[in-house]
Amino acid sequence: MTEQKEMAKVYNPHEVEEKWYKHWEEKGFFTPEVEADKEAFSIVMPPPNVTGSLHLGHAMDNTLQDILTRFKRMQGYNTLWLPGTDHAGIATQAKVEEQLAKEGTNRHALGREKFLERVWAWKEQYGGKITEQLRKLGASCDWSRERFTMDEGCSRAVREVFVSLYKKGLIYRGNYIVNWCSKCHTTISDIEVEHNEREGQLWHICYPGEHGEEGVIVATTRPETMLGDVAVAVHPDDSRYSQLIGKNVILPLMNRAIPVIADEYVDKEFGTGAVKITPAHDPNDFEIGLRHNLPQINVLTADAEINENGGKYCGLDRMEARKQVVKDLEDLGLIVKVEPHIHAVGECYRCATVIEPRVSKQWFVKMKPLAEPAIEVVRQGKLQFVPDRFAKIYIGWLENIRDWCISRQLWWGHRIPVWYCEDCGQEICESTDPTVCPQCKSSKLVQDPDVLDTWFSSALWPFSTLGWPEDTAELRHFYPTSVLVTGRDIIFFWVARMIFMALEFQKEIPFHKVMIHGLILDSQGRKMSKSLGNGVDPIEVIEQYGADTLRFMLITGNTPGNDLRFHFERLEATRNFLNKIWNASRFALMNLQDYEDRPRAELQLPDRWILSRLEQTAQKVTAALERFDLGEAGALLYEFIWDEYCDWYIELVKKRLYNKENPEDRHTAQSVLVEVLEATMRLLHPFMPFLTEEIWQHLPNTGETIMLSRWPEISGYKDEQAEKEMKLLMDVIHAVRNIRAEVNVAPGRKADLILVTPDAEIVDILQRGIENIRQLAAAEKITLLPKVDDVPAQAASAVLEEVTIYLPLKGLLDLDKEIAKVRKEIENALNEQKRLEGKLSNPGFLNKAPEAVVAKEKEKLEGIVSRLRSLKLRLSELCEAKGE
Repeated sequence: MTEQKEMAKVYNPHEVEEKWYKHWEEKGFFTPEVEADKEAFSIVMPPPNVTGSLHLGHAMDNTLQDILTRFKRMQGYNTLWLPGTDHAGIATQAKVEEQLAKEGTNRHALGREKFLERVWAWKEQYGGKITEQLRKLGASCDWSRERFTMDEGCSRAVREVFVSLYKKGLIYRGNYIVNWCSKCHTTISDIEVEHNEREGQLWHICYPGEHGEEGVIVATTRPETMLGDVAVAVHPDDSRYSQLIGKNVILPLMNRAIPVIADEYVDKEFGTGAVKITPAHDPNDFEIGLRHNLPQINVLTADAEINENGGKYCGLDRMEARKQVVKDLEDLGLIVKVEPHIHAVGECYRCATVIEPRVSKQWFVKMKPLAEPAIEVVRQGKLQFVPDRFAKIYIGWLENIRDWCISRQLWWGHRIPVWYCEDCGQEICESTDPTVCPQCKSSKLVQDPDVLDTWFSSALWPFSTLGWPEDTAELRHFYPTSVLVTGRDIIFFWVARMIFMALEFQKEIPFHKVMIHGLILDSQGRKMSKSLGNGVDPIEVIEQYGADTLRFMLITGNTPGNDLRFHFERLEATRNFLNKIWNASRFALMNLQDYEDRPRAELQLPDRWILSRLEQTAQKVTAALERFDLGEAGALLYEFIWDEYCDWYIELVKKRLYNKENPEDRHTAQSVLVEVLEATMRLLHPFMPFLTEEIWQHLPNTGETIMLSRWPEISGYKDEQAEKEMKLLMDVIHAVRNIRAEVNVAPGRKADLILVTPDAEIVDILQRGIENIRQLAAAEKITLLPKVDDVPAQAASAVLEEVTIYLPLKGLLDLDKEIAKVRKEIENALNEQKRLEGKLSNPGFLNKAPEAVVAKEKEKLEGIVSRLRSLKLRLSELCEAKGE
């Protein structure tokens, strides 16, 4: 190499990122051929909603996947990261319905077919936004294989799975209590219900005896549902009610006789120990109703208004009905008491509407036969969670799982492939659309109007995206996938369902590892939300700081599975790190103008040390990535690049690089400088793909792109002697720098040093490294002594394990002037301490000031007290140096 193109003075992330991503994608570097003779590494991207924009959770999730993908690609694996998007039933339909509302129409006026045309048109226009944003992040996924949960192949897979489960009796239709959202007008699954603590009331209501005898008092938080009561339940061992079991009481307002039944579900200690039973509007009551063969009386419409079964309350909204029911009960003297009551209220995860348990005819998947194998593969260690604590959560959920309600009252989604014969009532479910009834040959067939839960299609994602039910080369080579990377919040929504579907239809686990990461919180530890206004747009961050800065910040400073607090200060610090790397690379390049790639002369101690440290770092980074501790891998690289390569090695070799009188030694320094920088760029590439590609392209290299270069080979090399010697020299230099800072020696002022050690080996090391100490410790004359009889007058000192350091102060600073200066600083600090203590002992301030302000003042006081300790110690040292 004879000439190098000069790097720009300042790193411009926008220019670099756009240039290299376009290059990588156009060259097909993300698109692997199926190479059956190579070991595969594959990841399927958790499909973001097609309605979505990139949020910080996506940014973290996809950064983690990209790091693993780039790492394995560089290791030589046949690597596939398969992207795609989810059709997002409720969310997408809601977007289009909002558009229609602005046009003064709705989906019912449009009709199902025309409405679906509008949704597809919306998807084509807006659905690519998030994938474009993922490109800005640097995601190296294979866009040529991008999938959509409602594309032709995925839709066929959904049909095959539904029909198979239906024919095995694992999908059934029945009346069941479901979670109903009266705003979205659809059922939602148990895990889509968000439970939030709410202040409510507990009404104690008297249900009189049927013939005027003693009645029973029940407690409820939802008095409006009493209109559908069919029984009162008590515990069979509750002596208070033993004489009432089997008798009837009168349901107030409806004047209907209902039985008193005994059931062990009832908690004797809650409320009065007697509970009203409303099977159509409470999941626990529903189960009790089945056990006791009780009727189900639905008193609510789909809009959460009272229906005709609610008597005179028909037409009232549920909350209005509650007020009227309570008033009427009070007028009758049947409200015994009302207590304040805090309880968990279920709300729709999409729109926050209070969920209404409701009995309706729905489609379900029988979960017990599917859940058992999914539990076993984790128990047996065939599929592992990282961190492993999430395995217990997963198993606990599957052990207590209810049947999965898979039908949704929407139009956008995979329509349930079941038809009903209008003439004979036959139910038909086949892989192809039927045209005649197999029972009566009638052609009057109507398809079920509901669609499948969005999670049904995404549960097939690891194998449907690879071509199943076809036997494709991709499916044979890349399945099971290597690892699933996902947030802890969707273990139940998605992870568990993928596992049991894969075991049922592939007879294999869908992935070997599940890497769980935490959520991103704001700086105060709160979840980011629109209502709090604390969200951070990752695209805005990328525009301001660059993608590499965001990526590196998101994966460092955290441990696997734990939540991450987002601090803008950490973004600034990460950008400083990028600038440090850029400037170090520019320095190296400026000193490589005459570099030739040829054998080098003997290595100096700093060369041996940095090569050893590079090898150790490569080993540790590789091990951390293999165990999915990406934050630790990033931290190791940060420490090596900033502390060892930039702050030590570059500083140590500057003199040799500038010394053209010794060309062989200069060449050796150049050779090691560029070797370490090039290898470090390869180690850093998965984390910061853009910066590393730009720098690597300026360095001596072989190959077209850093992303296809080989991951540094691990040889096990360690130069223990070099590391030992350099540690000693670095400790000495650190100590001298600290002394100089403490006694305020001017940075450009050189000082004499006395280094005392009785150990001959240590003397030899110091002697060999004396020029390095002189250079980096701003030393003039350095004296090595086995012992010291008299401590030099006016000297500051530091005691290390193997060396005692003396820095004579005579002539370095004016001790009288320095003592006066420190005494003045002590006086000012004492005044500030007095002011703060007065403020913090003032009850008026403590009572009126916000908590955060008080905390800030206390923090200031702690800082002043700490500063006073340092100043007094400094004064003591100065006085001692002067001989006072």
